[in-house]
Amino acid sequence: MANGKDARIRVILECISCVRNNVNKKSIGISRYITQKNRHNRPSRLELRKFCPYCYKHTIHVEIKK
Repeated sequence: MANGKDARIRVILECISCVRNNVNKKSIGISRYITQKNRHNRPSRLELRKFCPYCYKHTIHVEIKK
């Protein structure tokens, strides 16, 4: 199986506007995407602009911890 020293790891991206609106109970869910990144090339957290089906627009999705 996968070794702990592999360069490519699986990360989960979460919509930041859904997380903020979920406190006020306005949003019905939180948009999440699963992708991969190279640990050696990008040691910091990943931020991508993806479509959020709950906000109905493109928003910034940030990497969360598993």
